[in-house]
Amino acid sequence: MLRKLSLTSWIFISIVLGILAGWIIGEPVKVVADPLGIIFLRLLKMIIVPLILSSITSGVLGVGDSKNLGRLGGKTILYYMLTSTLAILTGLILVNLVAPGVGSSLDLQGTPNIQSADASQVWGIILRMIPENPFRAMVDADMLGVIFFSILFGVFITRLPEKGRRLFTDFFEAFFEVMMKMTHFIILFAPVGIFGLIASIVASTGFSAFGPLLKFFFVVIAALLIHALITLPLLIKYVGRVPKPYRHLAVMTEALLTAFSTASSNATLPLTMKCVEEKAGVSNKTTSFVLPLGATINMDGTALYECVVAIFIAQAYGIQLGFFQQFVIVFTALVTSIGVAGVPMASLVAIAIILRTVGLPLEGIGLIMVTDRILDMLRTTVNVWSDSSGAVIIARSEGEETNLV
Repeated sequence: MLRKLSLTSWIFISIVLGILAGWIIGEPVKVVADPLGIIFLRLLKMIIVPLILSSITSGVLGVGDSKNLGRLGGKTILYYMLTSTLAILTGLILVNLVAPGVGSSLDLQGTPNIQSADASQVWGIILRMIPENPFRAMVDADMLGVIFFSILFGVFITRLPEKGRRLFTDFFEAFFEVMMKMTHFIILFAPVGIFGLIASIVASTGFSAFGPLLKFFFVVIAALLIHALITLPLLIKYVGRVPKPYRHLAVMTEALLTAFSTASSNATLPLTMKCVEEKAGVSNKTTSFVLPLGATINMDGTALYECVVAIFIAQAYGIQLGFFQQFVIVFTALVTSIGVAGVPMASLVAIAIILRTVGLPLEGIGLIMVTDRILDMLRTTVNVWSDSSGAVIIARSEGEETNLV
């Protein structure tokens, strides 16, 4: 009976058991839960850089000549910019309508030690795309640098004579196949790791952490749901020409549950690629290029959250933001979301950049710390859902017949 359960079922069971263990046992459960969660995350992070290097390079080689690469890359960037902008505008409209921070008397929960963040880092994020040393970028897990180098490396391999191009192509295809086999093996341990992560979170925060910020909490959730369940399915249906977009949601369940529990787009990337390619039926050529790129630069949920936080903090402090200041918030959220690493809590630095850019108190970040962990899990899920939706839409635009049609 137990052997017949799918990985999705085991992940769901592990989430429920983790909640119960954290709630009933409390802090003592962290002795067991923390190591389980940490080991699982380390296993996933161990394969991220070689997976991205092999997948993007082989993806570029699979696309073929630079003309095809330019077309696919252009579609990918256009999709990511469009969905992130739509997500930010959704959050902006909702937070202005509901005004969760107006009249609040919230106490600071402690200010993060990120005082060095400033607006100049927006341009630093752009410069980070070009690594001074690609090997250092790999060691430091600087995903923007790794992706830029991998794309450039793949482009120039395609310009080699036939013998050299074939040699590199065979190598990177074999390299990528090895990484995917290793990924499938590690994912078998997902239910155990997810149990540890969830149990530790519940044991630490309990269920009372959301009280003081309940209104803000539900505004963010509502905005994320509108983007995930209305905006993206509409794009899949009308741009991707998929009649039943929610079929794609069903095949992505394993990846979305993993994204929710790990709060890491990068850590979920292996499973995202597996679901999109094997279940949705998108070609390896498209998934190996679109998804690793999306895991780093397409952060719809994060961009939406950053915008809502900035407006909420302004409301909490009684600061009126004009049209121009809100426009600056939208633009800065779009740019900074591109450079936010797909790991938990990284968006706090981006929020600090936004606050400094529009002149809001940096200590206001302390207002949202109490709910950040759960919302981090939710916005990461939206990030991964948007990445996978993009892969389907782009595949359809390239004339591919997926399993969803």
